Amino acid sequence: MVQTAVARNLSIPTIPPLENGDRLSRDEFEQRYAAMPDGFKAELIEGIVYQKGPVRFRHHAQPHSLLNAWLTNYHIATEGTFVGDAVSVRLDETNEPQPDVALFIDPAFGGRSTISDDDYIEGAPELLAEIAASTVSIDLGIKKTAYKRNGIQEYIVWRVLDQQVDWFYLENGNYVELLADTDGITRSRVFPGLWLDRSALIQNQMKRVMEVLQQGLASDDYQDFVAKLNPSPL
Repeated sequence: MVQTAVARNLSIPTIPPLENGDRLSRDEFEQRYAAMPDGFKAELIEGIVYQKGPVRFRHHAQPHSLLNAWLTNYHIATEGTFVGDAVSVRLDETNEPQPDVALFIDPAFGGRSTISDDDYIEGAPELLAEIAASTVSIDLGIKKTAYKRNGIQEYIVWRVLDQQVDWFYLENGNYVELLADTDGITRSRVFPGLWLDRSALIQNQMKRVMEVLQQGLASDDYQDFVAKLNPSPL
């Protein structure tokens, strides 16, 4: 009886805990993730586990909310689009990131990604955005490489400590920086009408950010885009 009790106490868990730096397939990552305590957050980038730590206010939570507000308002105005906050995205067999915000076209309206039966995004959403403070080297390094290879058409990185917003678009398989026009406004190539005054966003001038977005939503390019964004026939 004693030996049996000892054996039970020394038994090894069938599912190992998920730890920072683990090298796993996406299936292994999901299995271990499901066994972790509530509140645990991590993502898989190029087969490597990156655990997410506590969230600071000015370094992440506030800019996250502002970026989310801008993209969510575009979504509200644009039937046939989805927006998601910190959602897991099954990109490929070695990548399941949790981008801070995702803006993508509803698959029923011709979008490039789908929603799985167990409620994850599968495939490459049209636009992903990240808030980067301590994670700049990851977001502009290994993660950017994974996004580029998987065909994420636009990628926004708000480098909070540097007070810069990088916006990339995919052209011929490479990311090219999307520059502001002469009026200081940056205009999405994938989502017509998604206009941004980057300086206003960085300075938390959200009235200006929303004003510029409304100008984009009133543009001819946006109206043409909406007219073409029709649901696929059943």
